[in-house]
Amino acid sequence: MSRSVFSAAIQQVQPEMTALRQHLHANPELGYAELQTSTLIASRLEQWGYQVEHGLAGTGVVGTLKQGDGNKILGLRADMDALPIQEEADRPHASRQPGVMHACGHDGHCAALLAAARLLSAPHSFNGTLRLIFQPAEECQQSGAKAMIEQGLFERFPCDAIFALHNWPGIPVGQFGFLEGPLMASTDTVHIRIHGRGGHGAMPHLSVDPILAGAALTLALQSVVARNVDPLDVAVITVGSVHAGSLSSVIPDQLEMALTVRAMCQGVRDMLLARITQLAQQQAASFGASAEVTVDPCHFPVLLNHAEHTAFARQVVLDWLGEQGIYSQVKPLTGSEDFAFMLQHCPGCYLLLGNGPLEGGCMLHNPAYDFNDQALPYAAEYWQRLVVAYLH
Repeated sequence: MSRSVFSAAIQQVQPEMTALRQHLHANPELGYAELQTSTLIASRLEQWGYQVEHGLAGTGVVGTLKQGDGNKILGLRADMDALPIQEEADRPHASRQPGVMHACGHDGHCAALLAAARLLSAPHSFNGTLRLIFQPAEECQQSGAKAMIEQGLFERFPCDAIFALHNWPGIPVGQFGFLEGPLMASTDTVHIRIHGRGGHGAMPHLSVDPILAGAALTLALQSVVARNVDPLDVAVITVGSVHAGSLSSVIPDQLEMALTVRAMCQGVRDMLLARITQLAQQQAASFGASAEVTVDPCHFPVLLNHAEHTAFARQVVLDWLGEQGIYSQVKPLTGSEDFAFMLQHCPGCYLLLGNGPLEGGCMLHNPAYDFNDQALPYAAEYWQRLVVAYLH
């Protein structure tokens, strides 16, 4: 698409927007440690006339701007944190922090929302109240969204609707993806400890081998999705970690496993957790062992987009770019997103922003990943248009 699809104001701030995005990429910070990032964001918002609350959930920033009657209230959210990944790419703006990088594009989310914030600060841009929520720790099990909510986000800063976006490789730059209802899966972490009886590896008949029980359980768990879940439903059980023993000649006392469990509806989620517990205990017992199952209390719910707000968010693109701006092949994703907590408290929509081709299979969380700066003006202009359309 030609740059003519962008307003003159967006084109004017694009170089500054790109420089800011690359600065954030070069200076990543992990969840709940986004000190420099949040300070920079708060400073910019204050400079443009926003009333700023800095420190919700530690490093969270909420900027509020009222124009006109201020009655209708719209929230936009961007996540700030990076990942504990060593960047493996030779680029001028590569991470300067060893073992930390923006491998999920949150640097682009912040830069685009800040660009829109600057343009929307002009007098008479809209009629209502705009809240810009810069959230820490989206990548953490201790969810930044949940922490902000528990510390009074929506009581102190109420919103009539809330929206967020995520860059997505594989969707062309200049296209946006929408899906009403469940878009991203719930996620649970399950820990299983199998207790056996240790002994000499040369005399296994005198022991109860937790490794053998764990191996059988690993295979048995694959039957849950295959045989207990409706084929039309979405579910994932992955055994991601197994630890037991340290010597080849010693049968250990116990084995520890960690699983990630994903589902697209609460009923399936409940069934998966129940079957995992049942299988673990029964498989262990069949080998003379016992199993202890613990579900981590930190979990993300299913991300459910509200129908009315998803249709509204999609219409903003149609009015701007037409059908060519819509990516029509969006399907539910088994990744998870803590914006789901915000959508439980306030209606809204989470949408996908095209980040260009999936080059070399380089997906999110890859050590070579980078937000595509060509997508920045699309995100910034989209936010500006959505605000004007909602707060008119």
